[in-house]
Amino acid sequence: MRYLSTRGQSNSDTKNSAAPRFTEILLAGLAPDGGLYLPESYPQVGKAELEEWRGLSYADLAYAVLSRFIDDIPAADLQALIARTYTAQVYGNGRNREQAAEITPLRWLEKPDEARGEGGLAILELSNGPTLAFKDMAMQLLGNLFEYVLAKRGEEINILGATSGDTGSSAEYAMRGKERLRVFMLSPHQRMSAFQRAQMYSLHDENIHNIAVRGSFDDAQDIVKAVSSDHAFKARYRIGAVNSINWARIAAQIVYYFKAYFAATGGVGGSSDREVAFAVPSGNFGNICAGHIARMMGLPIGRLVLATNENDVLKEFFQSGVYRPRVSAETHATSSPSMDISKASNFERFAFDLVGRNASVIRNLWSAVDAGGSVDLSKTSFFAKLSDFGFAAGRSTHADRLATIRQTFEKYGLVIDPHTADGLKVGSELRSPDMPMVVLETALPAKFEETIGEALGRRPERPAALQGIEDLPQRVEVIDVSVDAVKAIIQRLLD
Repeated sequence: MRYLSTRGQSNSDTKNSAAPRFTEILLAGLAPDGGLYLPESYPQVGKAELEEWRGLSYADLAYAVLSRFIDDIPAADLQALIARTYTAQVYGNGRNREQAAEITPLRWLEKPDEARGEGGLAILELSNGPTLAFKDMAMQLLGNLFEYVLAKRGEEINILGATSGDTGSSAEYAMRGKERLRVFMLSPHQRMSAFQRAQMYSLHDENIHNIAVRGSFDDAQDIVKAVSSDHAFKARYRIGAVNSINWARIAAQIVYYFKAYFAATGGVGGSSDREVAFAVPSGNFGNICAGHIARMMGLPIGRLVLATNENDVLKEFFQSGVYRPRVSAETHATSSPSMDISKASNFERFAFDLVGRNASVIRNLWSAVDAGGSVDLSKTSFFAKLSDFGFAAGRSTHADRLATIRQTFEKYGLVIDPHTADGLKVGSELRSPDMPMVVLETALPAKFEETIGEALGRRPERPAALQGIEDLPQRVEVIDVSVDAVKAIIQRLLD
């Protein structure tokens, strides 16, 4: 499997060599031309293979999917890495501890009733990992892949990332204490929940460095991209990425769409003739991009419902054909803070497929985006093809979140976090009776006590190991929005 950039330059080192393979782009993050890596083509999975995969454990299913994208790690080594990652011990921290071996249990809120033509409504639990957020599903594997590849090459890497709330802690917990790895994680100052900040800033491992930026997540993400685009600096300090701009993150997330599909269509002994809809809370477009790729591979996904909060740039595009990223001052601070994003990096990956994988078109369009402009496809043939990809989109507000959290608790006895509430609200509005609707969980409610308290008048439960985490000593360096300031910190700590 070879990889190409959405902007046309296929190789991580030179234009004249063969396109890179997985382990090369794993360490590279962004492509040299500023684009994002994607496979040269998507592997196809037929109905017979779907039926073969239906009864697999999560680890075995992950190997079946990921081995289609990773062919430069020996099969036995890759299988061992995956088996070490997806265990009940690692993913036994959520509410369904008795189902920890399933890794991603499916919880039916309303079971399907074929006689009445009702597809059912379910939540896919993705927050049973160490940091109680769906980011752990990919990040734990990424940490093991980094460690393996670096050891084989005898190299070191310095991870530079940005987080809107959950990526940071997931990355740091996955990378802490690992040899040959250091993490520099940028976060928006005072724009995450107290729990999210404590998860990150209370880590004192020597290879973990937290930097809070006085701005939005988009500001932090722009800094990461700017540093990664400085090829001399990136090469000198061996800068890599763990944000969802890293293809390995997206690839790992594809797996749970397959697992959820099987669970929603009858489990072992079920049928792969039925379509399933997924509702996905979306900020940086990485999670739903994985669903898009699963659908392109042949998974029978009937609809991908994108749910935004008040920062509704993506909803606006899918309804109007105009992609207009906002500046930091226009990005709302909301009660679903991990989605407070107005410039969705992974949207470029979908746009690449939408325009027929024409890199020159993406270069032209994203030259405007990178310069602070917008993209208008409303009057093009590309917008006319948008319906072919199965997307629908909707918006949720603070009032919607509170109402959905209350209603879900009163009706189903389940407490959900505000991001999952966004997904459930929009997914419920856009349900189709002919297919099950699976809402992807974002995090456990323990990470957002303030909003849960406002909705229910009570605090959510949290694992015993995380009691009082906000009271631990915290270590973070606060800076203004500045690429040079981040470079200076990296230089000071590494030189």
